[in-house]
Formats: sequence, structure tokens, C-alpha cells
Amino acid sequence: MHTHRADLCPTWRIKERIVSEIWREGDSEAQRSRPPHQQRRAAPAMAKDGGGCAAAPAPPGGRALPPGPGRGGCSAAPPRLLRGSAEARAGAMGTAAGAGALRLPGLHGYAVEFSPYCPGRVACAAAQYYGMAGCGTLAVLGQNEAGIVLLRSFDWNDGLFDVTWSENNENMLITCSGDGSLQIWDMAKTKGPLQVYKEHTLEAYSVDWSQTRGEQLVVSGSWDQTAKLWDPAVGKSLCTFKGHEAVIYSTIWSPHIPGCFASASGDQTLRIWDVKTPGVKLVIPAHQAEVLSCDWCKYDENLLVTGAVDCSLKGWDLRNIRQPVFVLLGHTYAIRRVKFSPFHATILASCSYDFTVRFWDFSKPNPLLETVEHHTEFTCGLDLSLHNRGQVVDCAWDELVKIYTPSCLAVPV
Repeated sequence: MHTHRADLCPTWRIKERIVSEIWREGDSEAQRSRPPHQQRRAAPAMAKDGGGCAAAPAPPGGRALPPGPGRGGCSAAPPRLLRGSAEARAGAMGTAAGAGALRLPGLHGYAVEFSPYCPGRVACAAAQYYGMAGCGTLAVLGQNEAGIVLLRSFDWNDGLFDVTWSENNENMLITCSGDGSLQIWDMAKTKGPLQVYKEHTLEAYSVDWSQTRGEQLVVSGSWDQTAKLWDPAVGKSLCTFKGHEAVIYSTIWSPHIPGCFASASGDQTLRIWDVKTPGVKLVIPAHQAEVLSCDWCKYDENLLVTGAVDCSLKGWDLRNIRQPVFVLLGHTYAIRRVKFSPFHATILASCSYDFTVRFWDFSKPNPLLETVEHHTEFTCGLDLSLHNRGQVVDCAWDELVKIYTPSCLAVPV
């Protein structure tokens, strides 16, 4: 067991604090749903308390925590503030939880992604014990008349934190895990993985397959503060990108510019990289808090969005980074993942540790289109379908994967 993980990222001890508070409050249902110790890894930082909190008591087996979160107000940014208004185990693993939901017992979801080939097919990267201990599972799901079904599952010996589909093989996927490795899986095989790449020295937390035509490149981001470039046909990384001063939480390719990717980090920056050059191309001091997610607009090569621990979403024009082009406020805990719509230039979605998924249109005076509250734990994974207009998939630490169409995307916007 890695005992250093929480020490590496003190803010990841927030989950431990919450668990210890729940136990002190005697919440028996929550007690039954959580392991008795949570010392290995906790969730990334949650929202900052506007007034600052005193250090919390040490959770069982842990050190004293840094100032913790509160459900109070999040810090607001000055520019254009937009507030929203009011197989052995495969058969037993996936259990239906409603027409649009599937439960993965004992597994807590970290990431989901729709297949670029098969409409309604979804991959989910999940971990036991909230990713703090135990193993991980890649679950591939499909849809039929009865709802969501488990098509295939593959196990790994550490938690899986992200997943990406191949852009040239409908059966191939890559995951990344807590042991710092990347795994290549083939749905057509009963066992796996096909290959394992182990170069990151700490947790590999993000992985993305380039969508640019002619490229077969993968980028990964890690707690070791590096991003690595991979060609799945080559047994080692092609390049290592250094520059971040803290954990990298998110790496994602530009859908427009070949060889260009963005990364978001606990050092509070968004960085833009070009695989043809060794150094960073652009550094954006995006938030005054850890940045947990970023995404590129599908319609504008210069526009990205970031989501952070300060509860805000910010839009960035790479031609002028002095201030964000929009700021979206409404989440009450840290924003874990953000995704631009593949069908609308100004619509995006975000999920958060406040258990919600929110849909926004930053072109509107009142940008919050809808808030979906159908999870009972941290909502970590989110994706929008390229095939079925308006269809969304998300996953959370409540063991549920849900596929649905929010009302705001069910009609023309």
C-alpha cells in the first residue's frame, strides 16, 4: 500500500475529513457504505471555505488536515460573472438501477467516455474503496431495450482513474491507474491487458487519445508532475513534458490543432503544449485554486474551459489570456470534470463533488440551463455523446453509471 499518496497531495485528504466527520455524527448508512480506514488516497480538493476553516482533527490513522472545505460561498472572479439561477464476476457485477442506470457494486466511478464508433457504448474506469485502496475495473457498457447492460469487464491491480477509446480500432481502449501505468485493452479479447506502459513514477491520473486525423498519439498526465506522449505501437513513451509544479489532473488533445494538448494542474495553471517542441507553449494562471479539469471547445480552436476547486468554470481565449472570457458560478464544491458539447458551440457540462451535473450556455445572460441531481456521492465522470444528440453519461462514487438526456438538451437550443 502506498502510504505517501495523501502526503503528496494534502488536499486529497479532504475525503478523509468528511468520512471522519460522518463517523463522528453517527451516520450509520454512510458508515456501512465506506471502508473503516481511508488512508491511502482521498478525493482532490473540494471547495474553499470563504472565511477559512481551522485545521480539522486527524482522521483515524492520518495526520492533521490542512484547513478544510465548507459549503459556504466560493471565491468569485471579477470578469463577467455569470451566476446560474434557481466475466467471472461480470454477470454479478452490473446490476440494473433503472432504465438509464447501472450499478457497479463495490466500484466507484472515476471516468466515463462514449465510444466514437458505437452509439450508446460507454467505457467506465472505476476503483474499489473510492480509489484509496484495492483494485480497479474497466467496465464496458451498452444499451438495449431493457436499459444499460454490462458487455465486458477487465480488472487491474490498482484503481483506474481515466479511460480513452482508440480512434482507429473500435475495440481498443487505454486506461491509467494508481500504480503509474497505462494499460491497453481489447474488447475482442477475454483477458488483458494487451500491453502495459509503466514510466510514470506516481499515479497516472489522465489519459487521452488524439482525435486529429493522421495522428495515433496518446497523452497521459500524472501526480509526478509530468505529461508523457505515447504511440500505442511503440513500447515506450516518445517524450516527457515537464513544467508543472504540482499534480497534473487533466490532459486533453486539441480537436483542431495537430500535436497540441492542454493540461490542468494543482499548481493552479492551464498549460498548452506542442509535441514538436520540448517546452511549454503557453502558461495560463487560470484559478487561485487547484485546476482539476479542462476541455477544448469543438467549434473554436482558441477556446478552452477550466474547472477548479474554487467552484468556478472559466473560459480562456488563447489569443488573450489576461482575463477569462466568461466565468460560470453555481457549483458549491470543487468541479471535477468539464466537457464542451459536440453539437453546440456555447454549451458545456460540468460535474462536481456537490453531487450535481450542470449544463451551461455561456452566451446567455442566465447561463445555467439545468442542474441534474441524481447521484448521492461525488460525481467524477462525465461525457457527451458524439452520436446521439443531447445524450449524456456520468458516473459517481455511489457505484452508479447513468445515461440520460437532460431536458435542456432534448429540445433545440
